[in-house]
Amino acid sequence: MADRAEVWLVRHGETEWSVTGRHSGRRDLPLTARGENEARAVAAVLGGRPFGRVLCSPLQRARRTCDIAGYLDGAVIDPEVQEWDYGDCTGYTQEELSARFPDWNVWKGPLPNGESIEDVAARARRVAARIRNSAGPVALFAHGHFLRVFTTQWLGLAPAAGRHLALETSSLCILGEDAGFPAIRAWNVRNGEGASRVGS
Repeated sequence: MADRAEVWLVRHGETEWSVTGRHSGRRDLPLTARGENEARAVAAVLGGRPFGRVLCSPLQRARRTCDIAGYLDGAVIDPEVQEWDYGDCTGYTQEELSARFPDWNVWKGPLPNGESIEDVAARARRVAARIRNSAGPVALFAHGHFLRVFTTQWLGLAPAAGRHLALETSSLCILGEDAGFPAIRAWNVRNGEGASRVGS
């Protein structure tokens, strides 16, 4: 079996809704001023590191993060890596949704008129299959919940296991393998702490 690709996951910088805890989904929100600064910190961490492939969500918060980081010109804009479509739950906070649906959380729903967790996992598996044997490392500029589900599929876990993988804005994660097993090499790294010790 060919070695698995090394995948660098980059969550976009801060938006107004990430600050207030509103579920952004497919709402096309810009970065805040702080989010732009966070993207500059991502650029400093990556330092122009070469990638064999760069995939980026079409949503502007991911595209802007990718642009500031210096990779947009060579990126493939890929709708399969955009955020989970929360349907009618878009724009609401956890507390507001729990008032409508007792014990609600995104991992179990419901998400009326949105994607199921299985839908998101299927997208993630398709992306993983396309990049698994890429020559050189791959970068994904995308979104918190999608990247958490993507990681579960890379590792061969149930998609709802993503609930255990907290991911902050402008954070960097590295997936690869360890002793032949798919593995997390770094997780939720910000400001470069830890990233220099892993990866190719």
